Amino acid sequence: MDTQPDWKGIIGALQKWRDTARTEGRRDNRDPSVTTVAERYKQDPWAVLASTILSLRTKDEVTLVCSKALLEKAPTPEALLALPEEELLRLVYPAGFYRTKAENLRKIARILGEQYGGKVPADMEALLALPGVGRKTANLVLIEAFDMDGICVDVHVHRICNRSGWLSSRNPDETEGILRHILPRKYWKGINALLVLYGQNLCRPVSPFCSRCVIRAHCQRLGVEKSR
Repeated sequence: MDTQPDWKGIIGALQKWRDTARTEGRRDNRDPSVTTVAERYKQDPWAVLASTILSLRTKDEVTLVCSKALLEKAPTPEALLALPEEELLRLVYPAGFYRTKAENLRKIARILGEQYGGKVPADMEALLALPGVGRKTANLVLIEAFDMDGICVDVHVHRICNRSGWLSSRNPDETEGILRHILPRKYWKGINALLVLYGQNLCRPVSPFCSRCVIRAHCQRLGVEKSR
């Protein structure tokens, strides 16, 4: 696009909206589940990785319950490998695709033990080589567990960026690549949490709440046929 988005104005408006929601004690002030887990376990890389895998296609409230149950029994990859199969399945249920996630977690725990001394690597390519880990998960681990720069793009970030006309992309990975070129680095870590909250509460996939939008001045509303 010819004109760059007003990132300072966009991020500032979203932060003000989030902070107001927190002050008023509204339900739409909650951080995404993985961020909450990272804070609870003091940036423990294994906890962040495991909870991020559980969070895929799973509601935040379910992710928090499953993550807490799993990490109490398996605070390390080694501890997870010691769990009987049925107990592991019970701990990660009812996360979506829980059997696949349990299998991937066991494979990951084994790889971490064999190749990385039981530690989660702070490296994008190494993380992407783990079973069930895509760019969203890898970025979240680097950001939340290691405080490294990254841009986590999920369906909310992808949708809002394209709907607003800040960029044009076909999938989340492409969105991430473009954002790495147009988004100031100081906003990389925080944009996911802001847009996930906004996408869950106002900028919904269908019939978004455009009448209550705090970034409407920065949005072209591309593809929006019906709104509230």
